[in-house]
This record gives sequence, C-alpha cells and structure tokens, in this order.
Amino acid sequence: MSRRKPNKDELELWGQVAGTTVPMHPKKKVSMAERVNSKPKRQPAATPIAQFELGVRAKAYQPAHDIAPDVRTSVAKAAVHMDRKKHATMKRGKIKPEAKIDLHGMTVAEAHPRLNAFIMRAYTEQKRLILVVTGKGKARDDGGPIPVRFGVLRHQVPHWLSTPPLAQVVMQISEAHLRHGGGGAYYVYLRRQR
Repeated sequence: MSRRKPNKDELELWGQVAGTTVPMHPKKKVSMAERVNSKPKRQPAATPIAQFELGVRAKAYQPAHDIAPDVRTSVAKAAVHMDRKKHATMKRGKIKPEAKIDLHGMTVAEAHPRLNAFIMRAYTEQKRLILVVTGKGKARDDGGPIPVRFGVLRHQVPHWLSTPPLAQVVMQISEAHLRHGGGGAYYVYLRRQR
C-alpha cells in the first residue's frame, strides 16, 4: 500500500496550523512542502534474530518467603566447638551422660525454668555431658492453612540453650544417639568451670 500525497488544500491548512507552533530546535527552518515531498530515510536492514531456546536465561524459582529449616538439620549444621574426637565419640553414643532431665509432658512455661535450673546446677557440679529428653512430640495438624510443627519443646530447647543465661555455660548441642533417645533428646556438652 503506497502513501498518498496531500492535496493543495490540505497543505494550506497544515501550513496554517504549523505557523502557530514554536519550533523546539529553531536552527534549521524547513518548509512544510519540503517535508512532505522529501523521501523518508531508508532504514537499515533488520538483523536476523539469533536462535534461542525458551527459558535459557530464566532464573530458578525463588520462594518469596524463607522457611525455617527443621531443627534436626539446624542442630546438625552447627559448628563443632568442642574436641572433634570427643564429639564424634559422643555422637556415636559411646559416652554416658552424667545427668539427665526429662521434659516429657511439660508445657513451655514449665519446661523453660526447669531446664535453666537443671543446666546451671549441673554446671556448678562440674558435670560435662548432660542428656535433655524432650520427646518427639505429637502430630497435631488441624488441617488449617498454616502448618503446625509438632514437638514444641523439641524446637524450643536448642533455642533456649543458645541464648543467655545458658549460652555462657553450654559449649555444644547435638542430637542424641538412638540408645539415648535419638531425635527426641539432645546431648548438651557444658564448658569447664573457671
């Protein structure tokens, strides 16, 4: 389809409209007739599109929220602050704990002060390895939109042990060996008293 050239009346009307405007760049004045009669500049030939595959540069899906890791993985990934050889022996269940506290059936409000008192007493008695039994917890998913973790004490105890006042006396927290309770218990290795 070719472009139609404007007739005399249209050029005259356009000239009246163009005469009322103020040029943005007044350096060069070009008459309307020259603009209409001039041939448009030739565009360079389009470069061909290179071959591509769909999704090659796409980034992997990242969820918009962070989900806290399971307590087992976070305790397992914790750095070893005690003697590595002794830690490996402890993880295999070869060292017998010197004291034990069982928090089964307690609420968070009951368990926290009892755990604090027990750890501090064991520290003053210069005990090194303690077993804290939390239990694995009951599965109580009510089917709601928010997932509920089971084992409230199992998730809270590592946090309590790594915050003051217990953080000053606790050197290492590890999941207990199967013979001492497995996933429902923790080994707590205490610092030496100075």
